[in-house]
Amino acid sequence: DPVADAPSFIPLEANPELMTTLLRTLGLSPALAVHDVYSLTEPELLAFVPRPALALLLVFPVSATYESHRLAEDALTQPYAGSGPDEPVLWFQQTIRNACGVMGLLHAAANGPARGFVEPNSTLGRLLAAAEPLAPDARARLLEASSELAAAHRSAATQGDTPAPGAQDDVDLHYVCFVKTDTKEGGELWELDGRRKGPINRGPLDKDEDVLSEKALALGPLKFLEREGADLRFSCVALAGSLE
Repeated sequence: DPVADAPSFIPLEANPELMTTLLRTLGLSPALAVHDVYSLTEPELLAFVPRPALALLLVFPVSATYESHRLAEDALTQPYAGSGPDEPVLWFQQTIRNACGVMGLLHAAANGPARGFVEPNSTLGRLLAAAEPLAPDARARLLEASSELAAAHRSAATQGDTPAPGAQDDVDLHYVCFVKTDTKEGGELWELDGRRKGPINRGPLDKDEDVLSEKALALGPLKFLEREGADLRFSCVALAGSLE
């Protein structure tokens, strides 16, 4: 977790319009947009999201149950040290307090087919190009030093539908991003969270299965809901084609 005196951001509301504006300000093509996901289990509600969905962001409560699971799972792995163009995914360690929302958006835009929609000379394009050859700790410092990222995030985070918490507030909700990367056989579902030791491969997907497919949801987001039982503080948004 970020240290007490780490840089801090205002927590980002899970608001598709706000998130779309932030991504486009940073340099994502207008061909993509963020959409509400109203259900993870009801096909008629999932049908409101354009397909294929390129990334899914889940907002979930950081409960004692989740923390126990996270620590137990991370204890079995070594800290990620990957870098360079041969990485299966581009992963960022989170060292900025309350920045999990923008971290999720960065992971969504940086991986899988969405990466092809990033304007190369934009803030986002330059950040991703600079980050790719770096080790995770250097990538984290790159994000900390980006005044353009901080300014774009601050502008978006203060425009939500509800009053924004302070940048130094303790917030018990967190974002995790799921993306699909292509392989010869089809693809792989990755869980990307800057609080973990690195990116997590959650399993293979067929060519016609996106992050909102039945299999991808079972491998990823639905496991979060199963662990938490009666806690209903979950929400989801997806990165997919724009309806404009």
